[in-house]
Amino acid sequence: MEYISYGKQCIEDDDIAAVVEALKSDYLTSGPRVAEFENDLAKIVGARYAVAVSNGTAALHIAALALGIGAGDEVITTPITFAASSNCALYCGATPVFADIDGDTMLLDIDKVREKITPTTKVIIPVHYGGELCNMDAFAELASEYNLAIIQDCAHSLGGKTCGKAQGEYPGMQIWSFHPVKTITTGEGGAVTTNDENLYKKLLRLRTHGITRDKNQLINDNAPWYYEMLDLGFNYRLTDIQCALGISQLKKLERFIKRRKEIVERYNDAFRDSPLKIQHTPKWSSPARHLYTIRLDEKHRRREVFNALLAKNIGVNVHYMPAYLMPYYKSIGYSPGICPIAEDSYERMITLPLHPLLTDEQVGYVIKCVKESFGKVVYSS
Repeated sequence: MEYISYGKQCIEDDDIAAVVEALKSDYLTSGPRVAEFENDLAKIVGARYAVAVSNGTAALHIAALALGIGAGDEVITTPITFAASSNCALYCGATPVFADIDGDTMLLDIDKVREKITPTTKVIIPVHYGGELCNMDAFAELASEYNLAIIQDCAHSLGGKTCGKAQGEYPGMQIWSFHPVKTITTGEGGAVTTNDENLYKKLLRLRTHGITRDKNQLINDNAPWYYEMLDLGFNYRLTDIQCALGISQLKKLERFIKRRKEIVERYNDAFRDSPLKIQHTPKWSSPARHLYTIRLDEKHRRREVFNALLAKNIGVNVHYMPAYLMPYYKSIGYSPGICPIAEDSYERMITLPLHPLLTDEQVGYVIKCVKESFGKVVYSS
């Protein structure tokens, strides 16, 4: 069997044609395809506004900046996520606070979040890990109770629903990632969505150096060419070339999700009665799965099983080391033991391949090899 990657983009002829058309147009960046992509995305996720940016990390950064997060503030999030989810607090001079996960869903445990809230807490960042969705009705209620803002990290969950609602229907902001392993891709790319017009206007400025030409925002309006820098912003723009790809990819979102669900169901059927622990779908989550993780009953065997699967050309991975265990976080005062469930889950987990280009034969091969590598029981697929 040829190498099977854990994630992979699905680029088809119409995607290529869309990019070529953009390359031949008058605009390579800051042109009409950016607004078109933003409008398409906003409709899909149930938000009024979308701001396309260079990547999901940039989206998290300007979302935190738009809320005015700074020194002395605390931001609560999960440790089982890519480092950017907590790094955005550090970028703003704030302090990331980690709350533990639920052992079944691997999602941020709302009861643990409540325990971590202090007078300096300003933001909660629930992460829809692996494409399973947090209970946003409950998080919205908690945020309202303590007058906190919410930034949903939706990097894994494009097309999913929580409590019967699209993620963009909730207050606050949602961030998205379009890296090649995500549900759709723009190469690199990200976005922030919101229903708050004031946040939207600030996000637009922060994306483009803090500069605006909007006459309704200018302090002085001296000439037709005039613009002002109102905030210390960044160059986080997404190009028309990338947005052309994104527009084309969004048209295929339902198909991509459908195939991912088929693969997840087949994995679940194969591993349900095994010693392996799989991520549970809570009753409020209608997922668009990005990752498929298994957790071994014996954590000391993780390296052995991981290497055995690699040897069979299966591109396994691990998502994720708890962020506070990274050397940088240790250097600024974080230490093991903060979130014991997350730490235990990390030591047992392996990520299996999951993307729309996987064939039924490849999925069957992965299942067979996982069973052989685990090697303790025999059970049918």
